[in-house]
Order: sequence, then C-alpha cells, then structure tokens
Amino acid sequence: MTESEAGRVLVVGMGVSGIATAARLRKAGWRPVLIEKAPERRSGGYFVALFGAGQAAATRLGMAGAIHDRASTAQGLDLARDGSSRPGMSYADLPGKPWMMLRSDVEKAAFAVLPDDVEIRYSTVPAAIEQDADGVDVTLLDTASNTATTERFDLVVGADGLRSTVRSLVFGPHEKYLRRMGYMVAAFQYTGTPAGLAPGQGATLLEPDRSMWVFAFSDHDPTVMLTYRTDDVDAEFTRPPAERVRAAFGPRPLGKVLGDVVGALESADDVLFDSVEQVRLDRWHKGRVVLMGDAAWCVTLYAGMGVSAGLTGAELLGGMLERHPSDLDAALSAWERALRPYVDHYQDGAFADRKIFVVDNRAQLLLRRTVPLLSRFKLGKRLTDRIMRLDEIALYKNADIVGALPERTTVGGTA
Repeated sequence: MTESEAGRVLVVGMGVSGIATAARLRKAGWRPVLIEKAPERRSGGYFVALFGAGQAAATRLGMAGAIHDRASTAQGLDLARDGSSRPGMSYADLPGKPWMMLRSDVEKAAFAVLPDDVEIRYSTVPAAIEQDADGVDVTLLDTASNTATTERFDLVVGADGLRSTVRSLVFGPHEKYLRRMGYMVAAFQYTGTPAGLAPGQGATLLEPDRSMWVFAFSDHDPTVMLTYRTDDVDAEFTRPPAERVRAAFGPRPLGKVLGDVVGALESADDVLFDSVEQVRLDRWHKGRVVLMGDAAWCVTLYAGMGVSAGLTGAELLGGMLERHPSDLDAALSAWERALRPYVDHYQDGAFADRKIFVVDNRAQLLLRRTVPLLSRFKLGKRLTDRIMRLDEIALYKNADIVGALPERTTVGGTA
C-alpha cells in the first residue's frame, strides 16, 4: 500500500480508545468502519483522571477544547463510620494535578473530532476473523437483525475492552491473558449529594481491604467508587452488586455517608461492577490485527492511566502508520516499541497505586493520614514525594509520549 492509497480498517469498540483510533486513522488517510455491540453510543460513565500524558494526547488529537477539568476546590474529608471526619486528600491532589472528569466527557470529545464520513454500525460484533498476507476477512454479525456478512479489511483494531472479542478470536482465550488482582470495584454516578457531605465535597472512607471514594466535581454530580478485596472473584458475580458490597463492608453498621451511598447503589441504573484485572500480552499485534486500550493492556482503575494510555495509543498508531505507509508490520512494531515502556510501568505501578485506593492494614492507613501533615515540612515533603513516587509520575504519567519521540523512529536498527 502506497502513501496515496487509503486502506480500509475495522475498529471494534466505541469506547474512548476505539473512537480516538478511528478519528486518528481517518486523519492518516485510512477508511475506518467503526462497530459497536451496543445499540447506540454510550452516555454514562464513571470518574477518570487525565494526567499530563493524556492531556498531551488529547491536544494532539484535537480534543482538548471539548474537555475541561471538573475538579472541585472544596476540601475533601476522610470519614469514619461513627460520623467523625478530618481533612482528607482527594485524587486531584496527587502530584501532576490530573484533570478530573467523567469517562463520558472524553468519549464525547473523541466523538466530536470523528469525521462525518467514518462509517458507524451499532449492534454489530465480529464473529470470525481470518487473515492472510494481503488482508483480513471478518464475519460481522448484526445482532439486531441476526444477519451476518463477511468483509475484507487491510487492518483490524480491537478496542473492545478487557474481555475483547477480537483478542479471543485472534490471540486466544481470555484465561491466557487476564491477571486478577483479587479486588472488586463498584462505580456509579450519584444523583445529588451524599448525606453528610456538602455539594462539591469529596470524601474517602478507608478501612483495611475495603474503601469508599466519593469523587466530587465542580459542575457535575459526583461519582462513587466502592472497592474491596476478595478471595473468590467468581463468587462475587453470583449476587447483585449492592448485596455483595453490603457483605464486604459488614457486619458493622454502615454509618450515614456509606449507608446512603450503598442505598443509592441499589437503585442506580448504570453500575460498573467488575473484578480488577490486568491484560498481559507479549505482543499487541499479530499480522494485520492490533489490540488497543484495555483489550491490549488494561492497566486497571487503580493505575489511573486507562484513558490517557488509550488516547496516546491512538495518536501514536496514526503517527507510525504515516511514517511507514508501505510496511504495516514495521509501523505496528514501531508503535509497540515506543508505547510499551510506558504501559509496562503503568501496569507494574498499579500494585503500588492500589494502596492509594484501598489499604492492606491499619499501619498503611495511619501512614496515609500523616501525609498531609508531613507535607508541611521540608524533610516530610521529600519523604511524601518518595512515597507518592513523584519522579515516576513526572517521567511516565505526565510525559508527552508522542512529542518525546524523535522525528524518525528506528525499527530493526534502521531509520
């Protein structure tokens, strides 16, 4: 394929990574077909943080004007079940000052830059994928009409999430690549303000092996995340989310704020309830099929880099396809080589970042509560910067990954 010839690309999944990839590949001259298993574009979403790497990628993709930092300036609280509270640390206080927003904010911004001539098909999933040296034959199932067609593409991008259909069809069963961390997450949008909190006020309730986070926004209702450790992930899916959460936080009374939040969880329309798992692959592409976002590298909510990595991956893929217009394998190899060091760091760091959200014991809880006090003093700030891994955040989470690349990237030792 020459630079003047636009290839046909199938992008599977209309989350942040999929929409951004379709938009960037269209800019690179490709002709995307974007498919989504849901009957319409999603409008809900839970809390996400956009660190510097994600902000830079959003700017390069032309999305920056459509998103903004929703972080509240109100002092957050560290709560206890007995009703006592103290000043607490919010996620926006982390080094690098990430932008706070909803996942749907980023999806809308990505959709806003998607050219009108990109073909979109809802209620559509891949049922079979067969490839050869010249292209990929994909059987597409329209679940609304229960009809199937087989079409040919030059490239297939699987951006269809943690339990990717594209990955299972091309790379193998989920069990080969999913790595469980032994925790569950329930996240949802709260309508109004939780009992006991002021509008725009965030809060945490931290206990060993379980926690509640209320992520407050300056101009939107808050979102809530409840997370807890479990020894049997599969058993957690046998009962409704609110029932499992009540069991995880029992048997003591929940208290005012936690009780109100769990009550709201019972009636919430759109709840993310899932196990915390990573996706680990030695290679993110095989032939003419490439995985993107959570389908390739799910870093978990704890890492805080899922959306940022997805946007960066989309921007970088388009750039590498432009640099290597006649060699798809070289483009995909260069893309993976440039991105993997960052994603590997996010994945490895997720185990330490998890302790930001849920602590293991009371000693960790006590240390966490001393951080705001220590930060007031010079030596204490140096210690807390080390605890919070400030240097690593600056190097990996706030890096302009695409901008840091040389004008030409070497592949296989040649320019």
